[in-house]
Amino acid sequence: MPPALTFGLDVGVYGRLATRHDILSLATLADTSGFDAVWVADHVIFPTTFTSRYPYNASGTFPLDMTQEPLLEPLATMGVLVGATHRVKIGAAVLVMPYRNPVLLGRMLATLDVLSAGRMILGAGVGWLEEEFVALDARPFAARGRVTDEAITIVQRLCQGGEVSFQGEHYHLKPLVSNPSSVQRPHPPILIGGTSAAALRRVARLGNGWLSTGLRPERLATPLQQLRDLWDAHGRDAAALQLYHKLFINLDEARYDADGTREAGTGTPAQVCEDLRRLVDLGYHSVIVRYRGDDAAVQRQQIQRWLDEVMPHV
Repeated sequence: MPPALTFGLDVGVYGRLATRHDILSLATLADTSGFDAVWVADHVIFPTTFTSRYPYNASGTFPLDMTQEPLLEPLATMGVLVGATHRVKIGAAVLVMPYRNPVLLGRMLATLDVLSAGRMILGAGVGWLEEEFVALDARPFAARGRVTDEAITIVQRLCQGGEVSFQGEHYHLKPLVSNPSSVQRPHPPILIGGTSAAALRRVARLGNGWLSTGLRPERLATPLQQLRDLWDAHGRDAAALQLYHKLFINLDEARYDADGTREAGTGTPAQVCEDLRRLVDLGYHSVIVRYRGDDAAVQRQQIQRWLDEVMPHV
C-alpha cells in the first residue's frame, strides 16, 4: 500500500512576504493545523546582477527580482522558528553546504535539535549561484560537489557527538569534542537536494533521502529508478529511503511550462490532488508547498484552501 503523504509548509525567507509577521503567522498556522513541518530555503545575499542559471525552471531565470525584495538568513530564521513552534519539524530545503563552515554548521544544527527536542531536518545541496559563492568567500564553485560531500560528513559526525576528527581534500580537523550531540540519533535526517546524477549518487552514499524540486511527476520515474538502483548498490534498506518533493502552488490559476504542460501544484484542487496521487504512487512520503505570491491575504487564503480542499482528499 502506498505511504500516506505528510505535508510541509515553506514559510518563505525571500520575496515580498519575507517579513516577521508573515513568516511567524505561517509557522503558527502550520503548527496548529495539519502540516507536519515548516521549511526555509537558502540564500544569504544576492548580487545586483548575475549570469548563473537558475536550475528549477525552463527559463533559467530566478523568479523574483531580488534587488527589490527582502531576504532573511535561513539558519537565524530556523532558530526563531524553534521558539515559535511546538509540534512541527523544522527543515531547510535546502542549505547550500559550501556557504558555511561545516564545524559551525554542525554545532548550530545540533544545538537547534537539542532546543527543539529533536525536530530538525537538514536538506543539503551544492548551490547554483556562483556569484553568491564569491560574495561569501566560500570554497571554489567548481569544487562545490566535493566540498558538500565533506561538509555533510563533518556535520554528521559532529551531531553524533564525542571526539571528531576529519582529513579531507578541503577540510582538515584535528580532534575536537562535540557535546551535546543531537537529540535525533545518530543525527537529524539529511535529505539531499538536486536532480543531477551526482546528486543521486550523494543521496545513496550520504543521505537519508532525496528532496526533489522542479520536476513534474511524470519526469520523476527515471531518476527515482536510478536512485533506487544506487541505494541498493550501497547495500541500504529500500524501506529507509525518504522521498520529499517541493511544489510551488497556485490553486485555480494553472501555470504552464514552455511546452504547454501544466505545472504540478497549479490548477484546480482536483488537478492538484491528481498531481499528489501520482507522487504517492511513485513512493513519495512528503510534499513541501509554497505559494510564491506577494499578497499576504491571498497567500493565507491559498494555504487555507490547501488545508481544506486538497489535503483531506489525497
